[in-house]
Amino acid sequence: MSRTILVLYAHPRPERSVVNRRLKRVAEGISGVTVIDLYAEYPTFDINVLREQQRANDHDVLIFQHPVYWFSSPSLVKEWVDRVVTFGWALENEALRGKIYLHAVSTAASHGVFAKEVTGRAALRAHFSSFETMAGLCGMRYLPPFSLFREIEGESRADRLDYHAAAYATLLRELRDEKLDFAQPYRQQMVAE
Repeated sequence: MSRTILVLYAHPRPERSVVNRRLKRVAEGISGVTVIDLYAEYPTFDINVLREQQRANDHDVLIFQHPVYWFSSPSLVKEWVDRVVTFGWALENEALRGKIYLHAVSTAASHGVFAKEVTGRAALRAHFSSFETMAGLCGMRYLPPFSLFREIEGESRADRLDYHAAAYATLLRELRDEKLDFAQPYRQQMVAE
Protein backbone atom coordinates (compact mmCIF):
# COMPACT_ATOMS: atom_id res chain seq x y z
CA MET A 1 0.00 0.00 0.00
CA SER A 2 1.22 3.50 -0.69
CA ARG A 3 0.08 7.03 -0.07
CA THR A 4 -0.37 9.72 -2.69
CA ILE A 5 1.29 13.06 -1.98
CA LEU A 6 0.27 16.54 -3.09
CA VAL A 7 3.04 19.15 -2.96
CA LEU A 8 1.66 22.67 -3.20
CA TYR A 9 4.72 24.63 -4.28
CA ALA A 10 4.40 28.32 -3.40
CA HIS A 11 7.33 30.55 -4.28
CA PRO A 12 6.39 34.09 -5.35
CA ARG A 13 9.78 34.59 -7.06
CA PRO A 14 10.81 31.15 -8.35
CA GLU A 15 13.39 32.63 -10.73
CA ARG A 16 15.36 33.83 -7.68
CA SER A 17 15.12 30.53 -5.84
CA VAL A 18 17.92 28.02 -5.69
CA VAL A 19 16.70 25.88 -2.80
CA ASN A 20 12.99 25.61 -3.59
CA ARG A 21 13.52 25.04 -7.30
CA ARG A 22 15.85 22.16 -6.45
CA LEU A 23 13.41 20.67 -3.95
CA LYS A 24 10.57 21.04 -6.46
CA ARG A 25 12.60 19.03 -9.00
CA VAL A 26 13.24 16.38 -6.34
CA ALA A 27 9.50 16.08 -5.63
CA GLU A 28 8.65 15.97 -9.34
CA GLY A 29 11.00 13.03 -9.78
CA ILE A 30 9.28 10.78 -7.25
CA SER A 31 6.40 8.57 -8.31
CA GLY A 32 3.19 9.07 -6.37
CA VAL A 33 3.95 12.76 -5.84
CA THR A 34 1.93 15.46 -7.62
CA VAL A 35 3.49 18.93 -7.64
CA ILE A 36 1.34 22.01 -8.23
CA ASP A 37 2.94 25.44 -8.68
CA LEU A 38 0.39 27.66 -6.96
CA TYR A 39 1.86 30.99 -8.10
CA ALA A 40 1.95 29.78 -11.72
CA GLU A 41 -1.67 28.60 -11.54
CA TYR A 42 -3.02 31.52 -9.52
CA PRO A 43 -0.98 34.66 -10.31
CA THR A 44 -4.02 36.82 -9.45
CA PHE A 45 -4.92 34.71 -6.37
CA ASP A 46 -8.23 33.70 -7.97
CA ILE A 47 -8.18 30.16 -6.60
CA ASN A 48 -10.39 27.51 -8.17
CA VAL A 49 -11.77 26.18 -4.90
CA LEU A 50 -13.51 23.10 -6.30
CA ARG A 51 -10.40 22.02 -8.23
CA GLU A 52 -8.21 22.44 -5.15
CA GLN A 53 -10.67 20.57 -2.95
CA GLN A 54 -10.67 17.73 -5.49
CA ARG A 55 -6.87 17.68 -5.50
CA ALA A 56 -6.86 17.46 -1.71
CA ASN A 57 -9.51 14.71 -1.82
CA ASP A 58 -7.35 12.73 -4.26
CA HIS A 59 -4.24 12.70 -2.06
CA ASP A 60 -3.33 11.29 1.34
CA VAL A 61 -0.58 13.78 2.19
CA LEU A 62 -0.67 17.57 1.73
CA ILE A 63 2.64 19.43 1.77
CA PHE A 64 3.09 23.16 1.31
CA GLN A 65 6.61 23.74 0.02
CA HIS A 66 7.77 27.35 0.27
CA PRO A 67 10.27 29.81 1.66
CA VAL A 68 9.66 31.35 5.07
CA TYR A 69 8.64 34.99 4.66
CA TRP A 70 8.72 37.07 7.85
CA PHE A 71 8.26 34.00 10.06
CA SER A 72 5.31 32.65 8.07
CA SER A 73 4.30 31.46 4.63
CA PRO A 74 3.98 33.45 1.42
CA SER A 75 0.53 35.02 1.20
CA LEU A 76 -0.84 32.61 -1.43
CA VAL A 77 -0.49 29.70 1.03
CA LYS A 78 -2.74 31.47 3.52
CA GLU A 79 -5.15 32.41 0.72
CA TRP A 80 -5.30 28.76 -0.36
CA VAL A 81 -6.13 27.64 3.17
CA ASP A 82 -8.67 30.44 3.68
CA ARG A 83 -10.48 29.71 0.41
CA VAL A 84 -10.17 25.93 0.09
CA VAL A 85 -10.53 24.68 3.67
CA THR A 86 -14.17 25.65 4.03
CA PHE A 87 -16.34 24.81 7.00
CA GLY A 88 -18.81 22.59 5.13
CA TRP A 89 -16.19 20.68 3.17
CA ALA A 90 -13.39 20.33 5.71
CA LEU A 91 -15.28 20.20 9.01
CA GLU A 92 -18.83 19.02 8.41
CA ASN A 93 -17.89 16.61 5.61
CA GLU A 94 -14.53 15.77 7.23
CA ALA A 95 -12.86 15.76 3.80
CA LEU A 96 -9.37 16.15 5.29
CA ARG A 97 -9.74 13.75 8.23
CA GLY A 98 -6.83 11.33 8.47
CA LYS A 99 -4.65 13.12 5.93
CA ILE A 100 -1.06 14.05 6.76
CA TYR A 101 -0.15 17.74 6.61
CA LEU A 102 3.16 19.57 6.77
CA HIS A 103 5.21 22.48 5.46
CA ALA A 104 8.56 21.90 3.73
CA VAL A 105 10.29 25.24 4.13
CA SER A 106 13.53 27.05 3.52
CA THR A 107 14.80 30.09 5.33
CA ALA A 108 17.77 32.34 4.72
CA ALA A 109 18.06 32.66 8.50
CA SER A 110 20.40 30.69 10.69
CA HIS A 111 19.28 28.33 13.44
CA GLY A 112 19.92 31.13 15.95
CA VAL A 113 17.06 33.25 14.62
CA PHE A 114 14.71 30.49 15.81
CA ALA A 115 16.72 29.89 18.97
CA LYS A 116 14.36 28.05 21.33
CA GLU A 117 16.36 24.88 20.82
CA VAL A 118 19.63 23.95 19.20
CA THR A 119 18.12 23.41 15.75
CA GLY A 120 15.53 26.17 15.99
CA ARG A 121 12.75 23.93 14.74
CA ALA A 122 10.55 24.22 17.83
CA ALA A 123 10.51 27.99 17.44
CA LEU A 124 9.88 27.68 13.69
CA ARG A 125 6.98 25.34 14.37
CA ALA A 126 5.47 27.95 16.70
CA HIS A 127 5.32 30.40 13.80
CA PHE A 128 3.12 27.94 11.93
CA SER A 129 0.72 27.39 14.84
CA SER A 130 -2.34 28.67 12.95
CA PHE A 131 -1.77 26.01 10.28
CA GLU A 132 -1.28 23.36 12.97
CA THR A 133 -4.52 24.44 14.65
CA MET A 134 -6.40 24.28 11.33
CA ALA A 135 -5.00 20.81 10.64
CA GLY A 136 -6.05 19.62 14.10
CA LEU A 137 -9.58 20.96 13.74
CA CYS A 138 -9.85 19.15 10.41
CA GLY A 139 -8.65 15.85 11.90
CA MET A 140 -5.36 15.85 10.01
CA ARG A 141 -2.06 14.52 11.32
CA TYR A 142 0.21 17.57 11.51
CA LEU A 143 3.96 17.09 11.21
CA PRO A 144 6.46 19.78 12.21
CA PRO A 145 8.00 21.82 9.39
CA PHE A 146 10.67 20.06 7.38
CA SER A 147 13.15 22.92 7.23
CA LEU A 148 16.42 24.03 5.73
CA PHE A 149 18.29 26.81 7.51
CA ARG A 150 21.26 28.80 6.22
CA GLU A 151 24.51 26.84 6.21
CA ILE A 152 26.70 26.98 9.26
CA GLU A 153 30.30 28.19 9.33
CA GLY A 154 32.62 25.77 7.57
CA GLU A 155 29.81 24.19 5.56
CA SER A 156 29.34 24.89 1.86
CA ARG A 157 25.96 25.92 0.53
CA ALA A 158 26.18 23.25 -2.17
CA ASP A 159 26.86 20.49 0.38
CA ARG A 160 24.00 21.70 2.59
CA LEU A 161 21.59 21.75 -0.34
CA ASP A 162 22.69 18.30 -1.57
CA TYR A 163 22.15 16.87 1.90
CA HIS A 164 18.77 18.55 2.28
CA ALA A 165 17.57 17.50 -1.20
CA ALA A 166 18.46 13.89 -0.39
CA ALA A 167 16.68 14.16 2.97
CA TYR A 168 13.57 15.61 1.26
CA ALA A 169 13.55 12.73 -1.23
CA THR A 170 13.80 10.28 1.69
CA LEU A 171 10.95 12.02 3.51
CA LEU A 172 8.71 11.90 0.43
CA ARG A 173 9.46 8.23 -0.22
CA GLU A 174 8.93 7.27 3.42
CA LEU A 175 5.62 9.15 3.49
CA ARG A 176 4.57 7.49 0.23
CA ASP A 177 5.66 4.01 1.32
CA GLU A 178 4.16 4.37 4.82
CA LYS A 179 7.58 3.92 6.43
CA LEU A 180 7.94 7.24 8.22
CA ASP A 181 8.37 6.94 11.98
CA PHE A 182 5.87 9.53 13.25
CA ALA A 183 7.48 9.50 16.70
CA GLN A 184 10.70 10.86 15.12
CA PRO A 185 9.48 12.05 11.69
CA TYR A 186 12.81 13.16 10.22
CA ARG A 187 15.17 12.78 13.11
CA GLN A 188 18.35 12.54 11.04
CA GLN A 189 17.52 15.70 9.11
CA MET A 190 16.64 17.59 12.28
CA VAL A 191 19.91 16.99 14.13
CA ALA A 192 22.28 19.95 13.95
CA GLU A 193 25.67 18.82 12.67
